[in-house]
Amino acid sequence: MAPFFMDLFMEIQITVYILEKLLAEAAEMGGRIALSRIGKLRPYMKKAEAYRLYGRRNVENWIAQGLITARKDGGHSASWRIEWLEIESVFKAKNLIRYL
Repeated sequence: MAPFFMDLFMEIQITVYILEKLLAEAAEMGGRIALSRIGKLRPYMKKAEAYRLYGRRNVENWIAQGLITARKDGGHSASWRIEWLEIESVFKAKNLIRYL
């Protein structure tokens, strides 16, 4: 391998606990994706529900940072919605970063 590419790779050592946590989170997200695709899990949640589950400050920050997208269905009175998998992925990634 060329020296340039050697600089791109770095060794990361993780504990068995962290590996178990990563695999558990990946399995859970895989299950959510499967349930969403077969229609057993709603693909979107209302913004108010996201505030309740993840905290208003977190949701607003993630929207401002472009990590999640709030979508409005239609007219003036339509409610904002957020994709379940998108916000759950951000939430889990933020939590996993603490372990690494």
